Amino acid sequence: MLEYLSAAVLGSRHDGQMEQPLDVPELAASDGFTLRPWRMSDLQLVREASEDDYIPLITTVPSPYSESAGVAFVERQWGRATARAGYPFVIVSSDGRPVGNVGLWLRDLGQGRASLGYWVVKSARGQGAAVAALGAVAGWASRDLRIPRLELYVEPWNTASVRTAERVGFQREGLLRGWQQVGDERRDMFVYSLLNAEL
Repeated sequence: MLEYLSAAVLGSRHDGQMEQPLDVPELAASDGFTLRPWRMSDLQLVREASEDDYIPLITTVPSPYSESAGVAFVERQWGRATARAGYPFVIVSSDGRPVGNVGLWLRDLGQGRASLGYWVVKSARGQGAAVAALGAVAGWASRDLRIPRLELYVEPWNTASVRTAERVGFQREGLLRGWQQVGDERRDMFVYSLLNAEL
């Protein structure tokens, strides 16, 4: 299993050449949602996310918003694929509107695990976008990339994200005390996991 990961996902090269950037695919999700790479035309999505009370605290979404900061944010998403750090996706509704982000991050891929994160802008919440997107990326990561273990982290108070994780099939494993810097403080996080064999 890890041998496959090394060859197919990490793209290890032994000929001294640089590794190729990750190719962020387009994925179909349930309920008419789709996932695709970030585009510079997604600045309105970045603007709306920047006005949220929580999204800028736990992501690199700029707040306050400016066009230059929005452009830099989109370029960072491209840079993550170029640096092989992970796959950033835009969540797109059935009417073609960008409504959020889901990322598959590969920092611990050498240990057979990857982490996921997701957010949806306020105007699109309650429509199933996060569940559809998380389910599509988790299925693709497990089935096509064959990553043995997927993880995600949720603050205990964030019941919407807890429900999203659990509806996709992630299981809560415990509470990580002071796990993540959020704004000006260290906060506790629930850790959830989904194993390849469970899909």
